[in-house]
Amino acid sequence: MTSVDPILESDLHAYVDDELDVARRIEVEAYLSERPAAAAQVMADLRVRDELRMALADQKPRPRPETREAARRVESILARRQVYDVFRRAAVVLAFVGIGWAGHANLGPLGATEVVASVPPPVFVEEALRAHRTTLLRERMPSQPEVTEYDRADIRSATAIVLPVLPQDWKVIDAQIFPSAYGPSVELAVEPDAGQRLSLFAVRPGSFAVQKMLFTEKDGTRAAYWQIGEVAYALVSNSVPLDRLTTTARKLAREIH
Repeated sequence: MTSVDPILESDLHAYVDDELDVARRIEVEAYLSERPAAAAQVMADLRVRDELRMALADQKPRPRPETREAARRVESILARRQVYDVFRRAAVVLAFVGIGWAGHANLGPLGATEVVASVPPPVFVEEALRAHRTTLLRERMPSQPEVTEYDRADIRSATAIVLPVLPQDWKVIDAQIFPSAYGPSVELAVEPDAGQRLSLFAVRPGSFAVQKMLFTEKDGTRAAYWQIGEVAYALVSNSVPLDRLTTTARKLAREIH
């Protein structure tokens, strides 16, 4: 029997903490699939949860200024959620003991979103890498004209894919619809700065998820990928350093609405 209980904030908290049974998780995911803003907030909470778990699991004896800032951010978020009293106290303790983030040099301050995937990336990531290579090939072919104009609303209407709002100073090199294993996908070739080429790939993989940002690298090409609701995204480049790629991907993720 389908539940008719309304989705409450406590249900969203329990979803983040993996405390719901399968049936209730499905109901929460259906609720989030219709509310992109709520889905984005849940994704942010999942990231904070993982950052806190990493900090508590991998303690270092040397205090770091970033630790105090991380704890302050965690406490600020958890302070708005009274059901997390235990975790809030843990965040305060975290600030005083001065533990370091594990692998800080690779992850960056509060950088749990820059996680190397421990399992093979989803199929859509391989498709994003392939689309990026195809775009680079098209650029070298005079017979293949590039499309520098695109309409977010038109793309959303035709494909149900929501693209982020790009920074105004970015130059759009090409915009294409590609076939994929899941149906149509969208790829934008952009140039944030002279000589730095990025490909933003978006597709509906056929399932709802709120997935934190991961990254992968193959044959010198790097990709940061994540999913919000029913749309998955990948930011791909073989010229932009990883730290800048992931920073840019996080900014784009915040512009999806």
